[in-house]
Amino acid sequence: VQLQASGGGLVQAGGSLRLSCAVSGLTFGNSAIAWFRQAPGKEREGIACIVSDNDDTVYSDSVKGRFTIASDNAKNTVFLQMNSLEPDDTAVYYCAADFDTVEATTSIRNYDAWGKGTLVTVSS
Repeated sequence: VQLQASGGGLVQAGGSLRLSCAVSGLTFGNSAIAWFRQAPGKEREGIACIVSDNDDTVYSDSVKGRFTIASDNAKNTVFLQMNSLEPDDTAVYYCAADFDTVEATTSIRNYDAWGKGTLVTVSS
């Protein structure tokens, strides 16, 4: 299984970015894809998850109402639309897959496969 995150970049506070996670080697059924982020000097934080079978989603309080996760099952791709970005959103963003599940969770220990991150920098 391979996951490839893309779409990061530099944006001003208040702006938007859309991240993509392309997944290969995994049938989307019975799986969950989540986004995590890690800022310098901080622990990795789970921020959003979507379950492929039922489109259940969960968000961390830090992004709820600003970020939206969505899945295009036909393209095996998960998106993270990030609006109203703040400097505190600056981090490396990772996507990860949890196999054989119908549970939407951002608990890091559930995730079996990880992609390389994409850097998001929000300037003030």
